[in-house]
Order: sequence, then structure tokens, then C-alpha cells
Amino acid sequence: MHIPDGFLATPVWATLDVAAAPAVVYLTRRAQRTLEENKVPLLGVLGAFVFAAQMINFPVGPGTTGHLVGGALLAFTLGPAPASVVMVAILAIQALVFQDGGVLALGANIINMAIVGVLAGYLPFHIWGETRWRRFSLFAGGALSVLVSACLALAELLISGVRMPVSVLSISLALFAVSALLEGAITLAVMQALERIQPKTVRHPQPGGSPVLAFIGLTAVLLATVGVLFAAGGPDGIEKILNLHPASLHSTFLRQASAGILGLVLIYVACLVIGRVAGRPRSL
Repeated sequence: MHIPDGFLATPVWATLDVAAAPAVVYLTRRAQRTLEENKVPLLGVLGAFVFAAQMINFPVGPGTTGHLVGGALLAFTLGPAPASVVMVAILAIQALVFQDGGVLALGANIINMAIVGVLAGYLPFHIWGETRWRRFSLFAGGALSVLVSACLALAELLISGVRMPVSVLSISLALFAVSALLEGAITLAVMQALERIQPKTVRHPQPGGSPVLAFIGLTAVLLATVGVLFAAGGPDGIEKILNLHPASLHSTFLRQASAGILGLVLIYVACLVIGRVAGRPRSL
């Protein structure tokens, strides 16, 4: 889902970089007004969990893989503005430290996944989250977040002049639809698992020591280490379209696991700092 450098035309990536900057500032200020202080620990462990989950690719079609994006999951648990800020931190560290997604294309990836994708994923939950359609809203939010992000990425590549025959575009959309359905199913399963461990934790998280925090943190560590052994090989949807083969596929287990743990620590610390700043009581 991450767009690498070298494929977006200069006017496209430059415009999106300029547009992303004030949007991130606005969402950060919005998060300061909406983030509850007792959600700060959840901010760090969920950010680490989403980073780890994005490392685990699963097959979605012949020679193509996908992975959890996690924008809707973050929005359901933290609220849309804090979720966007956490996703920005994840995307920035992935691009700057792990070369996953382009640095020049960072604005495009932020808009696609951290802003529009998160808000689109939250929309069904906002409409139906308090009704008998709640489970459907969780599934639909996860699916919609991926579909919207994928369509934006494809549109940006097309505008930039990347050639995609109709047949390739049709297959790409079908593969993204499969990824979206899997995202919805995983998001629903994770949300239900969290609420079984500690009911109402999403809306009323407990302070430190919560079993949910321990569960998410342990799961993140397992995904970043043991999970890479079971990750499917092959490029994801965007990489398949661009005929890219990520270098991580050729890394040793030890290198992948070390990178995963480093990423967890960086994401956790970054999200915790963001949470501490955003969660401070505001002066009247």
C-alpha cells in the first residue's frame, strides 16, 4: 500500500506533501482536544501492534500479498484524530528508518492511509457503532479504509503517468477488494477479542496494568519476531503493479526480527511521547 519514491510525478508528490503538512497539524491539535489521558498507554501499544501487523503479509491472489493496514482499528479504539496522528508516526518511521514507502512520497502515503483512510474507516462506526449493526460497522470500516486508500494510490499513480492497462487495473482493484475484505474480518476479530478480554475497554480503557495492554503488547512482539516466519512471500498490491520486489523478502530471520523489535520500540516511544503531549490537561 506504500507508494515508493520514483513513481509519482513531481507536481503530484509535491502537492500532496504540501497538503499533508497542515492536515497533520490540524489533526494533532484536534487530538489534543479529544484524547483522554487514560488512553495514552493504549496509544503506544496499539501503534506498536499496527506496525508489527503490517510486517505480516498474507496471500490475496497469485503472486500477490497484502497486510493489515490498521487505520480503522486505531480509529475505533482511539478516535479518528489520535488514530491519524499515530498512523502518521508509523508511516514516517517506516519511510525514514526502514525505507518502506518513499520519503518524497510520504505526503501521499499520509493522506491516503493516515488521513483519508482513517476517516473513511471510522465513518461506518460513527453511523452504526451504537446500533445493532455495530459488528457490521467494524467490518465495513476496516474494509472501507483499505479500499479508499488503495483507490487514492492508484489514482495518484495514474495521474503521474504510470501505465496501467485496463486488464491490470481491473485485476488490481479485485486484489485490493480481497485485501479490504480480509482487513475488515481481521479488524472485527481483533476488536471482539479486545472486548472479550476486558469489556468496554475500547470506550473506557483502564490505566496501567490493563490486561488488554499486556495482550496487545505481547501480540505485537510475537508478530514482529515469530510472525515473520509465517509471512507470505511476494510483493503487495502496489509493489506488484510497479513490478517491485521488497528487499525484506530476502532478509534473514534474525535481521527481520531485529528490525521488527527496533520498529516496535521506535513506534512505542514515538506514540507515547505524542500521547503524553496530547493528553496533558488543557489550561482554561
